[in-house]
Amino acid sequence: MHKLGWAVVATTASAVLFFFGTGLDPVPELAWLAPLPVLLLAPRVPGAAALGCAFAAYLAGSCGSWSYFWHSQAVPRPAAIAILGGSALLFALATGLFRLLVRRHHGFLAALAAPALWTVALYVVSLLNPTGLMGTLMTTQADRPSVLRLAAVTGGWGVEFLVLFVAAAVAAALAPGVRARSRLTGLVAVAAVLGGLVFWSLPAPAGPSTRIALVAPGQSRWAVDVATPDGQALVQSYVDQIRRLPDGVRAVVLPEAAFAVDPASRPKLVDAFADVARVRDLDVVTGVLDTTAEGRFNAALAVPPSGAPVEYRKWHNGDSKNIASGTELARVAGIGLMVCMDVNFANPSGDYGDAGTGLVLIPASDEDVDGWEHSRTALIRGVENGFSVAWSAARGTPMLADAQGHVLADAHTGGRPFTVVVADVPLGPGHTFYARFGDWFAWLCGLIAAAGIAAGARKSSDFERLGVA
Repeated sequence: MHKLGWAVVATTASAVLFFFGTGLDPVPELAWLAPLPVLLLAPRVPGAAALGCAFAAYLAGSCGSWSYFWHSQAVPRPAAIAILGGSALLFALATGLFRLLVRRHHGFLAALAAPALWTVALYVVSLLNPTGLMGTLMTTQADRPSVLRLAAVTGGWGVEFLVLFVAAAVAAALAPGVRARSRLTGLVAVAAVLGGLVFWSLPAPAGPSTRIALVAPGQSRWAVDVATPDGQALVQSYVDQIRRLPDGVRAVVLPEAAFAVDPASRPKLVDAFADVARVRDLDVVTGVLDTTAEGRFNAALAVPPSGAPVEYRKWHNGDSKNIASGTELARVAGIGLMVCMDVNFANPSGDYGDAGTGLVLIPASDEDVDGWEHSRTALIRGVENGFSVAWSAARGTPMLADAQGHVLADAHTGGRPFTVVVADVPLGPGHTFYARFGDWFAWLCGLIAAAGIAAGARKSSDFERLGVA
C-alpha cells in the first residue's frame, strides 16, 4: 500500500480508538491502544505528515467531547478551543519527538521522551489553568484500581505517562532502524512495570469503616435562598430524606451550593440540620453560597450532632469574579471537607493527605454528561493522597470510593426526585509517598523530555552518513 494509504489507515485507527478510549465515557483498555497506529506510522513517513496525522487523529478522536466543551458553563469557549486544539497539538509534538529520536536510532529514549513530553506539558497546564485539569489519560483508568494504584507513588502523572509509554515502547520496538538492544530494553521495561502492577498491592486501609450517605436532587437547583418559602421547602425536603436514611449512617453529604445563606438566614439552615443531625446522630454536610462580612464564599457547611458548625471555603473558583477563595483546610470529627473544582488541583488534596486525613466529603455540582469524569477526578485525588472520597454531585455522579480506588457505590442523578447512595467507607491511611513528595514524577518527566529534545537536536555523523536525516 502507498504511504498515503497507510497514513489514512493509521490516522483513522487512532482516531477511532481515541474516540472510544478517552473522553466522557471511555473504554479504559482502548486508551492504551489509541496512540499506537500513529506512532507506528511516524518513523515511516515525512515529518510533516507524521505531525499532521497525529494532530488529526487526536482532534477527530476527541469529537465526542466537542459538544460538552462548546456548551460548558464552567469552561469558556476560547478555553474550550484551546483545550481541544492544544491537546491535539501536544500529541502531534510528542509524536514528532518520537519520530525524530527513532530515526536517530534512540529507540528506548523515544519511548520515554514522547510520553514524558506529554506528561510534563499537562503538568504545566494544571498549574496555569484556572479550572485545573481533568479528563486526561489518567482519568480513563480511574475504574481500574490495579493501574491507578501507581498514583499513590507518582501521582496521576505516573498513570498518564504509563498509558502512552506502553504504546511508544511497542512502536519503537517495531520501528525500522532501531538497534536490537533498544528494542528489547523498551519491551522489558513495559513488561516489568505492568507485571509489577499486577503483583503489587497497596496496604489495607488504616482505619475502620464509616457509613456515609450521599443525597442529590434529580433536578439541579443552584443556591436557593434559605430565607424564601421555596428555600424553606427545599430544606425540609432534604431533612425528610435524611430522616429516611438507613440506620448507622454517620455522615450525609448534599451537593454544592444547594443553598444561599447570609448572616440573617444562616441560623435557619443550621438549626434545621442540627435538629435532624441530633435525632439521627450524624453529621450533615451541605454546599452553601455564604455571604459574610469577609466576602461571598462557595463553601461546605458541616453541621454535627452537637457543637458548632464547621465551614470549609472552596479554594478554587475558576474565573468566578464575585466569589472569594478560601485558603484553609477544615475537618468535622477528623473528616476533611472540599468542594467540587478543588479536586482539579493538587491542593488542598495534597495537604489533607500529608496530614493523614482518611476521608474527605465533597459537595459538588456538574453538567450531567461530565459527571463520571469529574467523580473519577476526585477518586484519583483520593488514591494519590490516601483518603477515601464521598462525592455528592447535582447533575452528576454521586460516588463513594475507598483510598485504593475501588468504587464502593455510585449512581447518576436524574429520573427521580432524589438520588441516594449509601456505603460503608473504610478510612484511608493518608501519608502516601505522593502526599509526602508531591509532583516529583512530573519533574522527572520534564528532565526526560529535555534529554530527548537535546538528543534529537544533536547532530549525529553516523546518522547523517546513513542518509536518513
